[in-house]
Amino acid sequence: MVEAAGIERAVKEDLEDALSHGILVSNLAARLARKLGEDEAFCHEMARAGMMHDVGKLRLCEYLYGRSAGTLGIEEMKYMRLHPKLGREILRESGEYSDLVIESVYHHHENYNGSGYPDNLREDKIPYGARILRTCDVFAALVSNRPYRASFDKDTAIKMMIEEVRHFDMKIFLAFLEMAYDEAFAEIEELIQEGNEKRVFADAPIQEEELIKLVQTDASECPV
Repeated sequence: MVEAAGIERAVKEDLEDALSHGILVSNLAARLARKLGEDEAFCHEMARAGMMHDVGKLRLCEYLYGRSAGTLGIEEMKYMRLHPKLGREILRESGEYSDLVIESVYHHHENYNGSGYPDNLREDKIPYGARILRTCDVFAALVSNRPYRASFDKDTAIKMMIEEVRHFDMKIFLAFLEMAYDEAFAEIEELIQEGNEKRVFADAPIQEEELIKLVQTDASECPV
């Protein structure tokens, strides 16, 4: 059993990584929604969903956080797949997030061809917001440094996504490609660089104390 102090320490160790990834996905999701012609209210909600999409990971203790190297093992992958469900629970409990945000977070690992999780949804059965997040999340992960590998450059990341294009809604993916090669994307590339250099913490829309409080849990609730 993991002590509560250990849970909090593990969360804090990787909080900066979680925040920088959330900031990047938040910006990408809002911009992509705008590129798709959605109104500002929807874009704002997608920004919120992007910021909070991985909040469920912060309840997974040492299974995901505090890692210095190596990819996730089979047992760790099993726990990692719980994070959309945990994220939905956290956001529902807070009472501060719309159904659009909550369902987008819950389904952001669904693949368009039905091979994702948690519910193996496919095509239009996947909530629209979740399809937007899926595209943005994959790109953000590829262009960011990880404990087990260095980041990929934009062109390589997009090439890798094209190779797995069956996972994405094609309309959304094509809009993403247009956005990624627009001049305004330079702002996103600066954000990527800042995230990889860990200089974005002060600009996070949610601060350490807020995030810790949001995911605070008793040791007995930790799935170990």
